[in-house]
Amino acid sequence: MTMASATSPLHVLLAAMAVVAALVAAPASSADLPSGFADIASKIHNPWSAFKNLTGCHFGEQQQGVAKLKDYLSHFGYLQESSGFTDIFDADLEEAIKVYQRNFGLDITGTMDARTVSQMMAPRCGVADVINGTTTMAGAAAAHAHGRNLYSYFPGSPSWPRSKKSLTYAITDTRATSIDRATLTGVFARAFARWSAATTLNFTEVSSARDADITIGFYAGDHGDGEAFDGPLGTLAHAFSPTDGRFHLDAAEAWVAGGDVSRASSDVAVDLESVAVHEIGHLLGLGHSSEPGAIMYPTITSRTRKVDLASDDVVGIQSLYGGNPNFKGVTTTPATSSRDMDSGASAISRPWSAVVAAVAAAAAGLVVAL
Repeated sequence: MTMASATSPLHVLLAAMAVVAALVAAPASSADLPSGFADIASKIHNPWSAFKNLTGCHFGEQQQGVAKLKDYLSHFGYLQESSGFTDIFDADLEEAIKVYQRNFGLDITGTMDARTVSQMMAPRCGVADVINGTTTMAGAAAAHAHGRNLYSYFPGSPSWPRSKKSLTYAITDTRATSIDRATLTGVFARAFARWSAATTLNFTEVSSARDADITIGFYAGDHGDGEAFDGPLGTLAHAFSPTDGRFHLDAAEAWVAGGDVSRASSDVAVDLESVAVHEIGHLLGLGHSSEPGAIMYPTITSRTRKVDLASDDVVGIQSLYGGNPNFKGVTTTPATSSRDMDSGASAISRPWSAVVAAVAAAAAGLVVAL
């Protein structure tokens, strides 16, 4: 056989097809995910990084780390709290995972498949998705099938009184952050303005917590509200439903309060304004949304900026407070990231597209050659 015949289009096609077959046959792992998941699942350590070791875990198995998974799902409302979780993958855990998968628009397998693992490892808001046994998220597939929006409210739909159009806020505790007061004032003013633009509400910063409807502070670890922070990434912040008014941020995060967060030198950099816009939604009464493009989607990746309200956010907030007659509608600016990746875990790319293209090209070459 000559060198020319060894590299004929037929051989190229067969080789490319063999590569595709090998890739498709290979089991999915947290390291071989579509582009929307890969970064979350591997390189950046966070409190839930060990979940990647549970990829493929399913009902009936006993594996180290399952108890921590149960703690995670309990924290976000999917399982009842317990002081004695075990490493056995039981029926309650399987059902909790199914509810989680339904909320995030994932395949409902009840197993720790790669996409579920990756979604669980994403940095996120500390507010629960399920409160007192009631999910605050509408399952994405079911809601879209019925033409519904995906926004949600806290149980009982608490809100600020309709007669109270002006809310005040104070930045009360900055001892745990190095961000200067003037910068913080600008960030939070912009974040509140995004909600006031769409509603009948307006917001004013005041200097004293005694005069404030809403208080904002940076805290580390256990800070006395029963919702301890967990260090870099993991839970980024949390806020309480109306009319509590508390908004807490994890001081351990590498907060970026100015400039382009996608160009930040730190892989764990988090955009402060993006998180602030999300938490203000909670302060006003919105729960989490299953819509990946919505501000109220629970997760956001590091080095990502996502500050523009989506239609889902606007419909939800206007249903509570009415609409601003001067509101010009939502923008179409997508979240920006150094990895060209949004927090939305249901926007799946196809990792084999380049290989399929190569096969197509080889096939075309074979037809021409023949």
